[in-house]
Amino acid sequence: MVELNTAPQNANGKPLRKKANLRVDLTAMVDLAFLLVTFFMLTTTLSKPHAMDLAMPVKDPVGEPIGESRTVTLCLGKNNKVLVYQGMADKPLGNPEITDYSKAGLRKVLLQVKQNIYAQTGKSMVVLVKPSDKSVYGNLVDVLDELHITQIPSYAVEDITAVDINLLKKRMAY
Repeated sequence: MVELNTAPQNANGKPLRKKANLRVDLTAMVDLAFLLVTFFMLTTTLSKPHAMDLAMPVKDPVGEPIGESRTVTLCLGKNNKVLVYQGMADKPLGNPEITDYSKAGLRKVLLQVKQNIYAQTGKSMVVLVKPSDKSVYGNLVDVLDELHITQIPSYAVEDITAVDINLLKKRMAY
């Protein structure tokens, strides 16, 4: 509401020359502003979490077997360490190495191995992720993020074997 105060009159009945005081009541405007803010807060959609697709290995594999030269295994150990080797655990191709989850660690190793395997076989590599009971859930998430960043399409999460645990113990990562 707007309220207009008129100037007072003098003794002869003539009004004095005085400015009119104008007062604006903003109560309705504040109410409207809060209603609009509430409306837009309740009707806005916030960003929704995105889930990453994860394919688990099938019990009865269908198709041709994958060669050892294309297989890379990541064994997740304690203290944010990961053991990386190519081939089978009992006779790995090359020397298994321990690394961390940093950009200069696991990502660099994955990119190098990816290039080597593609140069040798002309096919993409297959990564087996084997978390141990000493690793934490965040380590598995970090590995899956690195696989996504390095654009490795074929990977699976499997149970860790006794041979893998022995490899981790030899390198003080279990």
